[in-house]
Amino acid sequence: QVQSVASGGRLVQPGGSLRLSCTAPGRTFIYKTMGWFRQAPAKEREFVAAINYSGDLANYAGFVKGRFTISRDNAKNTVYLQMNSLYAEDTAVYSCVPVLGRTPQGSWGQGTQVTVSS
Repeated sequence: QVQSVASGGRLVQPGGSLRLSCTAPGRTFIYKTMGWFRQAPAKEREFVAAINYSGDLANYAGFVKGRFTISRDNAKNTVYLQMNSLYAEDTAVYSCVPVLGRTPQGSWGQGTQVTVSS
């Protein structure tokens, strides 16, 4: 199975913003609801956000609290996560994967490291 590749993570100060991207070759994302997940050191991987194929339905984990926005460009086979007002607690490796509800489907691809620190 073709795996996704996430990018855009870096070191950012508390209160800052980042835009993550996740893409895969071919038709990996076609007709699929896509989700972002994150895993902090020594913690379980957790759901962040998901968006349906048409891009008109999204749902978010409670800790997002209006700070993050998920979107997608199906022509580019890419899913985005705009993250604003970042906290140190948002430090994690972020990855995307097809989902059913909030349950990941398939194998994990390459994540991107987000570090929020002053």
